[in-house]
Amino acid sequence: MCGIVGFWQKHHSNGIDDMHHIIQNMAKALFHRGPDDKGSWVDEEMGLAFGHTRLSILDISKQGHQPMESHNSKYVIVYNGEIYNFLELRNVLKKRGCRFKGSSDTEVILAAINEWGLVKAVQSFDGMFSFALWDKAEKSLHLCRDRIGEKPLYYGWNQNTFFFSSELKALRKHPLFNPTIDLDALNSYVRLNYIPTPHSIYKSIHKLEPGTIFSLSWPKFESNTIIYWSAYDAVNESLNSQFRSSENEIMELLDDALRHSVKSRLVSDVPVGAFLSGGIDSSTIVALMQAQNSIPIKTFSVGFFEEDYNEAEYARKVALHLGTDHTEIFVTEKEAMDVIPRLPKLYDEPFADSSQIPTFLISQLAHSIVTVSLSGDGGDEIFGGYNRHIWNHSYWDKITRWPISVRRFISKMGKSLPISLLDNIYKMIESVIPTELQISYPGDKIHKLLSVLILENSSQLYERLINETSAINLLQFEGYNSSLIKNKLDVWSHFSNSTDAMMYLDLITYLPDDILAKVDRASMGASLESRAPFLDHKVVELAWKIPLEMKIRNGQGKWILRKLLYNYVPKELLDRPKTGFGVPIEKWLKTSLRGWAESLIGESQLLSDGFFNPNIVRKMWDEHLNGTRNRQHVMWNILMFQSWLENQRSTL
Repeated sequence: MCGIVGFWQKHHSNGIDDMHHIIQNMAKALFHRGPDDKGSWVDEEMGLAFGHTRLSILDISKQGHQPMESHNSKYVIVYNGEIYNFLELRNVLKKRGCRFKGSSDTEVILAAINEWGLVKAVQSFDGMFSFALWDKAEKSLHLCRDRIGEKPLYYGWNQNTFFFSSELKALRKHPLFNPTIDLDALNSYVRLNYIPTPHSIYKSIHKLEPGTIFSLSWPKFESNTIIYWSAYDAVNESLNSQFRSSENEIMELLDDALRHSVKSRLVSDVPVGAFLSGGIDSSTIVALMQAQNSIPIKTFSVGFFEEDYNEAEYARKVALHLGTDHTEIFVTEKEAMDVIPRLPKLYDEPFADSSQIPTFLISQLAHSIVTVSLSGDGGDEIFGGYNRHIWNHSYWDKITRWPISVRRFISKMGKSLPISLLDNIYKMIESVIPTELQISYPGDKIHKLLSVLILENSSQLYERLINETSAINLLQFEGYNSSLIKNKLDVWSHFSNSTDAMMYLDLITYLPDDILAKVDRASMGASLESRAPFLDHKVVELAWKIPLEMKIRNGQGKWILRKLLYNYVPKELLDRPKTGFGVPIEKWLKTSLRGWAESLIGESQLLSDGFFNPNIVRKMWDEHLNGTRNRQHVMWNILMFQSWLENQRSTL
């Protein structure tokens, strides 16, 4: 895994030495992504420069050094990622007369592009990747990102210079780069906890859409975009050719596809392990890894001393059953909080999924033993694992049978009751509620449920569930888009089943922009490569061919994946309520993090910054501190932005 960066100046006066100095300084900002090697390449006449930092995984010799030129010197590439089928492609290319100096997948990429052309070559790649390719003959720059969006790539114009990079921090090292916050992006961040593709926190700088090639050509710098793989087309094609086979036959197909995906992701010249939480997704990946290895594979989990957030015991039991070489750490409150000052630099733009903390901690643990770790990311999106999928599929139709007028009346009457009163009523009956069904902040949750009752359709339900509605009116400015993701909801009517629509939207939004961004920055921050077998595009396409009734059944998600996993791990080790991979932010904000938080959200500071409304922020903060409302999510969102903003001031 690596870091890539580059710039192309329309009008330049820098000499070759200055250009090398600038691009090398930009690449230094990505050293964490590739501490094993670094390189730069400059075309002084064109004003073009490439930089690269390398985490050596395949062909750790100098033959894998980047930037790399093709054998015929037509192309130059900087590349981040892994092509899992590169050995198969290499054999095909060798039969066509291609010769190779080393054994890296980078060399195979160049040979494939030279032999088949860019689009056909990229369509043949099975992997996670982002790369920049310079065609010397055509004087064209091409940027490419993998199908699902596992590897990041930012690009755009600033000060008459075209930039691209794996992370924004490298762009800020260019002397001409002038960052300006995009208020539309900030508005969406406040509601979603991340900034949705194709936007970034900076005006004019974008995230390249997954499955896309962006090209820029000299001398007019005309741009062109090609979609070489469309998630929408792939999903609809699969839905239109769903399996009519038996459950056992489908499980066999799924088992074969996942085994192949796992096996291909074990290819490496450095040690490989796996994250293991003890949940369905990670346990499936680990089970299939161990089934294909004669020696114990290395697995890793992180635990917390707070019982509600500790999954280590479940991971330990699964590891013991499968016979893995398991390592776990229990993280103290102080150790977890020591990560927080690093988050703005790690994530590089505002990002507020608090599971970013344990993800970084487990990446650090894995890096101490291996260089590559497999994960279970993607299982929820393609097998119906999120509560919103299950809730919509199992209960929404029942709720909407009630007339909307009745639902509005119930909602209005219920929300007229103070949250504190609902809390007190709950306390009176709490003793007769089974322990497993008891909840914290009942009044808050009841109010949220009542707000859902008034929705007219599942599209509104989805938008309500993915938006942090308590963040409304939180910003000082008005007149900006309420959510940059809203235009993607237009596809809703194209799906005959609303749960399929939800899963598709999660696949193209929440997965790449939250889950995969979180894992990429956290693992790369620890100089660890993370691989996700569920995200092999062939597995994704196969999963969408499986009827929804085999994914969500009896109020439980990932049904067929569970059935498959029971062949490897006993059911009693796995069946428990779904929990997130989180930390007790709610408690810490009231205790250990209170001073840090207060320093970022002081009234005068917020007014001076000009982004958040200090009156509303302070009101929410007081509600959280006195326990009348659980405001952990919206407060974490605000604090992550303020922390990021403070980091910007110190680095510019």
